[in-house]
Amino acid sequence: MRRIVVAVVLVVLTLAPAPADAQPSGKPRIGLLGAGNAAVDSRLLSAFRQGLSDMGWIENQTVMIEYRWAGGYPERLPALAQDLVRIKVDVIVATGIVGIRAAKDATSTIPILFVVLNDPVSTGLVKSFARPGGNMTGLASQFEELVTKQLQLVKEALPGLSRIMLLSRVENSPVNMSPAAAAARGLGLTVSTLKVGALAEYENAYRMAQRERAGAIQVLPSPIFNSHRRVLIDLAAKYRLPAIYEFRDYVEDGGLMSYGPSITGMFRGLAGYVDRVLKGTKPEDMPVDRPSTFELVINAKTAKALGLTVSQSVLVRADEIIHP
Repeated sequence: MRRIVVAVVLVVLTLAPAPADAQPSGKPRIGLLGAGNAAVDSRLLSAFRQGLSDMGWIENQTVMIEYRWAGGYPERLPALAQDLVRIKVDVIVATGIVGIRAAKDATSTIPILFVVLNDPVSTGLVKSFARPGGNMTGLASQFEELVTKQLQLVKEALPGLSRIMLLSRVENSPVNMSPAAAAARGLGLTVSTLKVGALAEYENAYRMAQRERAGAIQVLPSPIFNSHRRVLIDLAAKYRLPAIYEFRDYVEDGGLMSYGPSITGMFRGLAGYVDRVLKGTKPEDMPVDRPSTFELVINAKTAKALGLTVSQSVLVRADEIIHP
């Protein structure tokens, strides 16, 4: 059977890239395009590799993986995606809008498999969940439902909360900010919004939130934010601002609370898509799937450091509480 070229663009993976002129080994090759680096995204990589291994795809034995990292600089992603296409990888997996679009712009023939927390239909990535069309499919969370639930939880966790800042990346679609702001207002919160780009802009956002007397910050989903999460967590501590994030990684690293899909579960699921494509299934014939497992994680040590008492009604629903 003719080998199907796939390209796996992960806006979150690690390891050093293989030489650009590496010769084909006869094994299928997966291209992982990551927004961050291996140290930041090691859990995701481990989950993805384990998912592949469960299906008989063992790295360096039955499959090769080409890694390309943006190091937290989204402007690098288009060139990295083009490089994966140039070396004719057998698999492209992408996460995050910027990485996925970079892959989409680079090829219309290599299958692209994605993990994204935005609505892939409203953002124009696929035609529909059931029939994605084209050369792309993957796993996607419903963004509006996710950010609304996050806001409900932070409002319940902090009963006195009246004002919140929504923090987003500049490359994120305006489609993202609007439902989040509407949901916050629907909960009776006064809302301010801010988009940031360069790392140097991050502290100004937290300084502004403090100046405006925001009682909390909602960090909207972004793989670039995830690659910079330690900076965001340190700023939240410096300015004594409670924050809610999408993944447990933030909370394990010192963030206050997170609510979102199990990202490791999504990456294990993505490995199943890779398996099917490598065995001949076309992306257009695979519906976009939604995550089924969501996690609420709270860092009690961080709450104590901020002088907060998280409501018992939220604590009892937490999947995990990190204690001092």
